[in-house]
Amino acid sequence: MSALTSLLKKFACALLTGGMLLAVSGAAHAEKKRCLSECTPRIGIVSAFGAEADILLEQTQKKRDWRINGNRFTTGVLRGNPVVIVLSGVSMVNATMATQLMLDHFHVERLLMSGIAGGVNPANHVGDVVVPESWAMPMEVYWNGDGSLPAACGKAGDTGNVGCLGLKLATENGKARPDYQFDTPGGKVSSGLFMRDSFVMNAANAPQGEFRFEFQADAQMLAVARTLQPALATCGPKNPALCVAVQPTLKVGGRGISGTAFLANAGYRTYLYDTLQAQLVDMETAAFAQVAYANGVPFIAFRSVSDLAGGNDFKDVGAFFGSGLAETNEANVTLAFLEAWKRRR
Repeated sequence: MSALTSLLKKFACALLTGGMLLAVSGAAHAEKKRCLSECTPRIGIVSAFGAEADILLEQTQKKRDWRINGNRFTTGVLRGNPVVIVLSGVSMVNATMATQLMLDHFHVERLLMSGIAGGVNPANHVGDVVVPESWAMPMEVYWNGDGSLPAACGKAGDTGNVGCLGLKLATENGKARPDYQFDTPGGKVSSGLFMRDSFVMNAANAPQGEFRFEFQADAQMLAVARTLQPALATCGPKNPALCVAVQPTLKVGGRGISGTAFLANAGYRTYLYDTLQAQLVDMETAAFAQVAYANGVPFIAFRSVSDLAGGNDFKDVGAFFGSGLAETNEANVTLAFLEAWKRRR
């Protein structure tokens, strides 16, 4: 082999290696930015209900709409922050799809869920805005045939045995959380519904993945939320004659929960409060939180209490729900947070 031929082969090899490195580097860079449509760093805001998103969209400046798989994403500036806003629609599945689409198509540095929810803690009142520290999905369950601890894979023990099914029961202090029990004229009857953890995979825990019962909101965003002192309304703008007797307040902390059911059952609400000390319940945020965790994006969620789930705290649920009180207060807190976040940055 001539010296020239050897040199040419070495040169070609160097070009190939360099090209491969550039391709890998470019792919990693593209994955990190995750912006198939637009790459400006933004705060991503997800709302499930039209009335929730409308208030924020009205305040957004320099708006531009993007249609992605039929969903409308609106980019712009809200209280000095570059944002992208999407209306996901009600349900865990819709929240999941819309949030992942947002993360794939825009450079979202932080996520914010903004909307209304049903109260679980009886100390919370209509119009209050709650910012939970964590979110769980207690309706992810193992439904056993009776109230005995599931042991599909062998002896039950304190935490059950369902690992061979690719499942893990939710535990507290090393013991499975108790199943829901129905109130009957003859006393309590076990439902066999045992909470379980959710499986989640991301770059940090691959390839095994992990089981988690709840997902934590971002500590820095929670710290800013604790500094807020927003003015919260007592009467709904759509029906000013309809007012609450207790002045709404902002509460930061505790646990929020989400599920596929619209909860209007006082017995199950009591169980969720007694078992989990849950503050409120909705049908989107915990799914949104899991997507955020899986993608390594910090999140926070603002939820205003529209009713006490399954309760009799007022005569006409529909009237208060449609008064606009809950979404107005929630939007006020979200806007106050964005202003404070901008000052912090």
